[in-house]
Amino acid sequence: MKLARVKVNGQIYMGRLDGNMIVPVSGSPLPRPYALEDVCLLAPSHPSKIVAVGLNYLDHAQEVNLPVPDEPLLFLKPPSSLIGPGDTIILPPESSRVDYEAELAVVISKKAYRVSGDEAQSCILGYTCLNDVTARDLQTKDGQWTRSKGFDTFCPMGPWIETDIDPSDLGIELYLNGTRKQKSRTSNLIFNPVRLVEFISKIMTLVPGDVIATGTTSGIGPMAAGDSVEVTIEGVGSLVNKVEAFQE
Repeated sequence: MKLARVKVNGQIYMGRLDGNMIVPVSGSPLPRPYALEDVCLLAPSHPSKIVAVGLNYLDHAQEVNLPVPDEPLLFLKPPSSLIGPGDTIILPPESSRVDYEAELAVVISKKAYRVSGDEAQSCILGYTCLNDVTARDLQTKDGQWTRSKGFDTFCPMGPWIETDIDPSDLGIELYLNGTRKQKSRTSNLIFNPVRLVEFISKIMTLVPGDVIATGTTSGIGPMAAGDSVEVTIEGVGSLVNKVEAFQE
């Protein structure tokens, strides 16, 4: 099932994708089915926090010449960085290089506090596409990642949450202006989604709607004003965003 968060006539609803229609789901006040073209797709979750994982693909660790971590390397992206499909990534004037990073995102279904590996699976609602936009020059300058990962618009996510999929071996790709720049499979993850939920829940309580960005593969690179960037994950969907320069 593909769960979408949509805006209709100024109101926000959850619905289910059925062909080219968004239809009501149990508990949602969506008044009737709507054609996909008649709704505004939003980021499919409204998280209290976005927990991201660095260096979680072997090829990416090699690409940036850093050792493979023996535990997940975590950082936080603020919810204020979140945008949805079709929204615009804004290049901040504080950075001279802003990169794309295609990622599989995990969306949490219920409270997870110190859960076991067996319990962690039941805490996952489903999966979506995410672009962990990064000011690469500031990441290098600061030596930590809060500023470089935290600008407004630096977390595109969508287009919906796929609830019925095995995430263990999905193709993941990123296209910049139609040219493929990243290509891998989730089977290359160092720490899989269940392990991440288990590990993170022993540090902070995860609540419904929270998001875990599972890390990017090799092929990271810069974006420029006027670009179009697309994250595609097999069985999930495609997330497309335009890129623009900041304007006062």
